[in-house]
Amino acid sequence: MSAEPSGGTGGRAMHLIRGRRVTVSDLLDAGLLQEGAKLRFTRRRIGDVYGAMVTGNGRIRLDRDGGEFRSPSRAAMVAAGMRAVDGWHAWQVVDQGRMLDALRQELLDRAISTAAVAANRQEEDADRQRIHSRLREARGRAEARNPESFSVRELIALWRVKDRSDQVSQIEADLANHGLVTSPSFRAVTLDTVVSLITPPDESDEPATAGRSDMDNLPVVEDDEGGDDLNVRLTVGNLSPLEGVESVNPNSALEEAITKMLLNDYSQLAVLNGPRSLRGAVTWRSIAQAMHQKPDASVADAIDPQPEVVPYDRDLFEVLPALQQCDFVFVLNESKVVSGIVTTADVVQRYGELATPFLQLGELDQTLRWILGRSFDVESIRSYCEKPVESFDHLAFGDYLRVLQNNDAWIKLGWPLDRSAFIARLDEIRIVRNSVMHFHPDPVPEDAVEKLRRFNRLLHQYRDLV
Repeated sequence: MSAEPSGGTGGRAMHLIRGRRVTVSDLLDAGLLQEGAKLRFTRRRIGDVYGAMVTGNGRIRLDRDGGEFRSPSRAAMVAAGMRAVDGWHAWQVVDQGRMLDALRQELLDRAISTAAVAANRQEEDADRQRIHSRLREARGRAEARNPESFSVRELIALWRVKDRSDQVSQIEADLANHGLVTSPSFRAVTLDTVVSLITPPDESDEPATAGRSDMDNLPVVEDDEGGDDLNVRLTVGNLSPLEGVESVNPNSALEEAITKMLLNDYSQLAVLNGPRSLRGAVTWRSIAQAMHQKPDASVADAIDPQPEVVPYDRDLFEVLPALQQCDFVFVLNESKVVSGIVTTADVVQRYGELATPFLQLGELDQTLRWILGRSFDVESIRSYCEKPVESFDHLAFGDYLRVLQNNDAWIKLGWPLDRSAFIARLDEIRIVRNSVMHFHPDPVPEDAVEKLRRFNRLLHQYRDLV
């Protein structure tokens, strides 16, 4: 195996495993694919065959209508009229007899090999080698139908991160480059939800009589055009761990439902005949109504037959009207099993988790601006800032740091505090602020929120000294 792709693209190849998806252009640049190469996509179950050609600018041109696509998956989906297909496993290079995915894996192996002999960036490259090796192992297990399963928190820890923040795109790119997806989607669930690393299903994995509902049940294959990279939604699954729901059978005695609700402090229970057979729900209201009409009522008499049921990846905003009306919705996992419940209390808690650091940061921002306004004039502030400042209202968080890092400015405040410790904590808060203001889906850790509270208390204590 060569230590560097032909054409001297080792540097670019290494870049590929630092946060973006491999493209057909990368295969061309590495000499693994040639302009004009013929591609073939065979749907084995029905025998249809589609042809295409690789263009000089790294696109796939369909034989049928001449349409060109940068994404192999998008090209395959359009060619076959399919909702979802993994184009890297669908398209075969005719003269090589190899799938595009095999070329992609060779490119990644070469990039890792190049990194192994590089003298610089050793720590980062070692990290990339570790991730590459780990995902290759996961890919092997997925292909052997023995996929690895772990919580989202454990998954993202492979990239040494604790939440789905700015590195989520890199994580998705690394997974995609190794032909992996998570089921359910690791974006749309809680950090403690268990996901499996699988290969996207090909046609042979689909039920022979698959209808629309069956197709909707399959993991979504990204089209590599960037359409799925922007995903800033807060989903129902982000509030529900999908660990199952407490339930009763329609034939159960009402005392069983009441006891389970009291023991768990629940306001409702699912009524199930089986994991996919939801008969309805019982609530305190439906129980009261049933017992009022029939003193010896059973669960069957107290069923609300039309509870709202939503998939785990449904946008939370779309579900708010139903929550307002019914106070809860049941949640389906990726296999359409009733696996969770979201209540209005869950929504209030989550929005509280989002709002608390936002409001604390707003208070901190206003207090720092007030302190600087009392201690300096605009003219003196300009000398510390890297941009034109016409008033204190134009100051940003970075400006606060630059001003307070200056020893002369710190002395002018007259605070009996250690400047380096104060600035270090303010810089930690800057990182928290970036996470909050970028609207990441995961709650800010409680220890970070407590740092904000304590810092605000400190500012209020010393602001009167200026």
